Amino acid sequence: MHPYQWIVEPLVDKPGYIQKSMFGSQGCYYEGRLVLVLAAKKEEPWNGILVPTEREHHESIVKEFPMLVPHSVLPKWLYLSEERDEFAKISVKIVENILNGDPRIGVLPAPKKKKKFKL
Repeated sequence: MHPYQWIVEPLVDKPGYIQKSMFGSQGCYYEGRLVLVLAAKKEEPWNGILVPTEREHHESIVKEFPMLVPHSVLPKWLYLSEERDEFAKISVKIVENILNGDPRIGVLPAPKKKKKFKL
């Protein structure tokens, strides 16, 4: 079980929730959108949660959650380090926003490319 699994517990039993491995982390999908990435590699910037969002929403999300910062490797997404004092409280609030349908949080995954079959 992922160390940050408790963050997404309110989502787990909801219809439309899927969780799967993603680059050594856990991608959390809700209603077809990637809404969170749980990353617990114990080194920055991969020790906390990534909030997938479009850049156009950064300003309003950061206004609500000033402790979120653009991820240093994936700057189109926001990041909350586990080292932040209020990591648990903020993570819970972000999940509440997801459950309330906050349209700023989440991105649609890129369509899978069809593999070319050679004879």
